[in-house]
Parts: sequence; C-alpha cells; structure tokens
Amino acid sequence: MNRLLSAVPFVIVDLETTGGAPFGGSEITEFGAVKVCGGEVISEFSTFVRPNGEVPIFITELTGITDEMLQDAPIINTVLPDFFDWCGPHSETVLIAHNAPFDISFLKAAAKSLNHPWPEYIVLDTVKIARNTIPRDEVLNYKLSTLAQFFETEVQPTHRALDDARTTVELFHRLLELLGSDVQTLQELHSLKRGK
Repeated sequence: MNRLLSAVPFVIVDLETTGGAPFGGSEITEFGAVKVCGGEVISEFSTFVRPNGEVPIFITELTGITDEMLQDAPIINTVLPDFFDWCGPHSETVLIAHNAPFDISFLKAAAKSLNHPWPEYIVLDTVKIARNTIPRDEVLNYKLSTLAQFFETEVQPTHRALDDARTTVELFHRLLELLGSDVQTLQELHSLKRGK
C-alpha cells in the first residue's frame, strides 16, 4: 500500500448491465476498461458480453445496447477470465471505478457464478475521492456526468462502458492534480478524508 502512485498500475473499469442488482438476475452486457500507469494509458479492454436473458427496453433506451448487438458476443465464462488476465496480478494492479460498489458487485457476482476465485484487488472509488477533494458547494452532485462537465473532460460519459471508463481516467487524473503533493502514495489515497 505504501507505493508511489506514479508506479502503480491502475485499471479503470466501467460495466453496462441489464439492471441494477447483480445477485437478482441482472447481468453484465459490456466491459470497458483502461489500464494506466504514471499518468499514461497502457492499454484498453472492451467487449460486449452475451447475457442469458434479454436486455430490458429501458436499458436499451439508456445505453443504446440491443439484443441484436449482443447475439454474437462472447459469454461471461470467457470474458471474465480474460479480463482478470488482462488486469494483471492483484498484488500489483489497483481497480478503480466511478461508484465502485456497483461495478465491483457485478464482477464479484460473475466470479461467484463461475466458481472463479475473486482476486483480492485494492479498489478505489472516484466518487469517494471526488467527495473528499471537491467541496460540496462547487458541484451539484458527484455523478460522472456532472464531474466530467466540472473538469471539462475531453471524453464525456455516454452510458457506454469504454467511453465512461475513459472519462473516469480523465477524472481520476484531474483529481490527483487537485490533491497535488499532499497525496503521493497509494496508502494516502486509499485513506483520503475530506480536508486532507
């Protein structure tokens, strides 16, 4: 945990799903992830995932993802092990997501359904980092779209996995810029509290 942030490989991940409850039947439909280290993009991971059920109409309206788009996609049994391999060992890689409990709960549910052991990644949430970095009176809320507008990120969120992961990369780097020299190690970032 006491590693310099500049030396840590971060995987910023975003998922699209068929609903909001991973243990209630909702499934992953799209992975988008960006691996960065030292402020530089190393590689990207992007794929549709074919779910067992149909995509609800309200999800299609939100994301634009249709059943037809997913019919030839790989299933989660293939995608999840590939994703973990791409991420690298949990002893080195740190996962980041915006509203991380959502994405991580889906990844854990998928791993459990496949009897795949969960790699014990350190997980950071850009919502939490933003709340402890940007005063509440400067933003309406801490949604990805709001923070993207606040920072005027190059990539704007679209409710598509790779776009939203790329937006979160920009957000993460801008938050680190705001924190400056006060937060230089993974331990300091992990234990960040408002006012630090």
